[in-house]
Amino acid sequence: MDVGLAAGVWGVVATPFHGDRLEIDRESLARLASHYASCGVSGLTVLGVFGEAVRLTTAERRHVLETVAEAVELPLVVGTTSSATAPVIEEIELIQSVVGARLAGAMVQVNTGDPAMLAAHLRAVHTGTGAPIVVQDYPVATGVKITTPALISALDGLPGVAAIKAEAPPTPLAVSALTTALGVPVFGGIGGIGLLDELAAGAAGAMTGFSFPEGLVAATTAWRTGGYAAAREAFLPYLPLVNFEQQAGPALAIRKRCLQSRGLFADAAVRPPAPGMPPALEEQLARHLAALAGV
Repeated sequence: MDVGLAAGVWGVVATPFHGDRLEIDRESLARLASHYASCGVSGLTVLGVFGEAVRLTTAERRHVLETVAEAVELPLVVGTTSSATAPVIEEIELIQSVVGARLAGAMVQVNTGDPAMLAAHLRAVHTGTGAPIVVQDYPVATGVKITTPALISALDGLPGVAAIKAEAPPTPLAVSALTTALGVPVFGGIGGIGLLDELAAGAAGAMTGFSFPEGLVAATTAWRTGGYAAAREAFLPYLPLVNFEQQAGPALAIRKRCLQSRGLFADAAVRPPAPGMPPALEEQLARHLAALAGV
């Protein structure tokens, strides 16, 4: 395996929209990227599932990359949305033309449960672009399921793999098996809901979106200095909101509403067909945010 991504938190960047046409709000996007940088993240993940990349045009993806790259000097992991080899290569070529050497990894989704086919896909992508690959196993988003032994078989000895993003529950078991077998950094996701257990299982950190990224940074930093007890204490204040944000269906809208409440986004809009923020949850969200006001 090649040298992997730095440990810590890789903040997944949401894409803010505004106006009747739901155009990209570049000012809010830059503000969010700068906030992540001020929190001490290791890098940013752009155009992921949380960034609504599948709902962006090619030109809009370029605008997002340009805005983030201009706002901060952090290394970037950039997501791809296609499942076939040639389109993924094309997406990465666009990414490279915008961010150049800032690209720490192109995030490529597991596209099959067949380890031989997956290995061939990832090898071709790396060979065709030269980009380090972050392998994302996220069946909720892709509909593709692969067993952990099959994923290990696909990645064992494969060149160009910089990290794995393990988001197939139960994630602690996957993290433990992957880190033991492959020796490549493994990051948890899913809003940080399993972060403490993933760190205990050997995760290098978190690669996820949460409206209080400072909580993720506090937990991973505490883990390195004081182990589980310190990480638990650092993360406990944030866990109720982590859980609240991860509600199936409106999770993205809830998180965007949190970012708006924090003054990071001007608007909490999501692009259809994603559901918007349920009015019935506003009061409880206000309670969660008030509880974190002094943290």
